[in-house]
Amino acid sequence: MNNAEIQFLEGPQSRLKELKFIFQTALELIRGFRALHFVGPCITVFGSARFKEDHPYYDLTRKAAAEFAKLGFTIMTGGGPGLMEAANRGAKDVGGRSVGCNIQLPVEQQPNAYLDKWVGMKHFFLRKVMLVKYSFAFIVMPGGYGTMDEYFEALTLIETHKINDFPIIIFGKEYHKELLAHIEVMKKEGTISDADSRLFLITDDIEEATALIREKSIKQFGLKPKAKMKPFSWLFEHK
Repeated sequence: MNNAEIQFLEGPQSRLKELKFIFQTALELIRGFRALHFVGPCITVFGSARFKEDHPYYDLTRKAAAEFAKLGFTIMTGGGPGLMEAANRGAKDVGGRSVGCNIQLPVEQQPNAYLDKWVGMKHFFLRKVMLVKYSFAFIVMPGGYGTMDEYFEALTLIETHKINDFPIIIFGKEYHKELLAHIEVMKKEGTISDADSRLFLITDDIEEATALIREKSIKQFGLKPKAKMKPFSWLFEHK
């Protein structure tokens, strides 16, 4: 068969549907930006929705998020149950701010009870924009496909200089040992460089993670404590 005999296939090409999708996407982005505009610098925590409150990973995530919130960051998650809930809960334990970007699924994922503010998104790719846009560090807890997708997207954006060199911290050395072994395979085969394999920290030590965030998030980007707002007496405001 020569090239002249190839017949290409037709697929959905409704311009009206494509235009409608563009407008829907733009409106969803605008709604997300408006909802999260004042959340301040965030640390985004990725992790499984399936670990329950009695699991050690839940406890680790809750404690880690509490320490990150003490630094002055808003804790952002996907807004669902499991380790997302644990991270938001950790922020609330210490009086920190807690926000979520929930995803609308056929089996509805309800926002967890520890959110100060949340926004629901229809599309995963838009949700990931929200999770990345406001963050100065990314925390990867044990999880499944979604967690790995979010981790590698953040890693790719940093590797290709699409976003700044923010800390990426992986918790769970034992859980992620095969993943780390495969990263070594990629380095050996030359599909990533030695420098690429140093774009993240793998640890189970919350203090080590906190120290890295102080150095590479707060110090590197010149983040400063927010001045306390004083009430205007002439507007009859009170603390």
